[in-house]
Amino acid sequence: MSWRPSVLDRVRIGLLVAGLLCVATGLLPRAEAADNMRRIAPLLLFLGSVIVLADLARRARVFDVIAHRMAIAAGGNYAGLFLLCVLFAAVTTTVLNLDTTAVLLTPVLLALAVPARIPALPLAMTTVWLANTASLLLPVSNLTNLLAADRVGLDATGFAARMWLPQLLSIAVTMVWLWVWYWRRSRRGADRYVVPEPVRPADTRERVLLYATGGACVLFVLAIPFIGDRIGFAALGAAAIAVAAFAVFDRSALRWSLLPWQLLVFVTGLFLVVPTLSRFGLSNLMEHLIGTDSGVLGELRAAGAGLGLSNVVNNLPAYTAGEAVIPPGERNQLLALLIGVNVGPVITPWASLATLLCLEFCRTHAVRVPMRRFVLTGLVLALTATAAALGGLLVTG
Repeated sequence: MSWRPSVLDRVRIGLLVAGLLCVATGLLPRAEAADNMRRIAPLLLFLGSVIVLADLARRARVFDVIAHRMAIAAGGNYAGLFLLCVLFAAVTTTVLNLDTTAVLLTPVLLALAVPARIPALPLAMTTVWLANTASLLLPVSNLTNLLAADRVGLDATGFAARMWLPQLLSIAVTMVWLWVWYWRRSRRGADRYVVPEPVRPADTRERVLLYATGGACVLFVLAIPFIGDRIGFAALGAAAIAVAAFAVFDRSALRWSLLPWQLLVFVTGLFLVVPTLSRFGLSNLMEHLIGTDSGVLGELRAAGAGLGLSNVVNNLPAYTAGEAVIPPGERNQLLALLIGVNVGPVITPWASLATLLCLEFCRTHAVRVPMRRFVLTGLVLALTATAAALGGLLVTG
């Protein structure tokens, strides 16, 4: 069967082509382009490895087992299921990253809607929102955090020490609005849901794959506090365990399509196009928005600028443009910018790659997301969750 690129694929390829043209024409000096590529090489290793790991875990039904067990544990009670879905999405985002939540958890929860007879929209919005608002705690939680790790000068433990309260407050605000707008009785249309049957391995082969890939995920999570800035190698090692298990028990699953080339192309293109735009006006715009104030006012402006620009273009260009104009040593201002570009991209469909991916899965699963409602509820969430997280940053600072 011939490959037919989707609209998103064309956008990603077009972005990479535009970036290469920027280098070829001299709009972006080759030395600067080379520096950017060296900077993102560890990030690309991490992203590629963790997506392969998570995809094989999905094929081994690790996430299905957890999702069905959650529904069984809640026993038909929507409030209990809501808390478990929030916990699952928040943990997946925090320790594996937001794109993993978008790529793997979204279809898992949407698949749970059928056997449990649960409206799909509340499940979808849980992953769309928490993929963004739960991505503050660790450097691995979001690509922007990985980009900022060197600038803020914090290892994983130090980063978490500054961001645990912003993360907690951001998730709490998200939970409130999820319940009010999507999960409460008048929205979901039923008092209880049907408790599904547990997912069990059919034979020894499925059992080995389940335990091997699940164990690889656990090892990766346990390595995070100790691995420092070599998180890409930890993800690569965990992915290698999963690949080895499938090579023995289900070789047909090991295809080139496992490699997330779309994501890698998108990120590479961004880091060629955005520096070019910064040379021709984007940096001036961000400098005007962020200003030169230090202290609380500077942090407020950095968070607001990140939130606003993320929803106009995308959170990755918004972060890189903001980082370029924040003076070295302004750690709190840079962390405030991170809050804006991590928590804020929930208003427009293109504000983050995770949001785009979640909405794409909703489309392929025939789940209608009313866009007016999406934008208006996302606007309230972005403003309130960003404000709460920023308040938490001021406390931990």
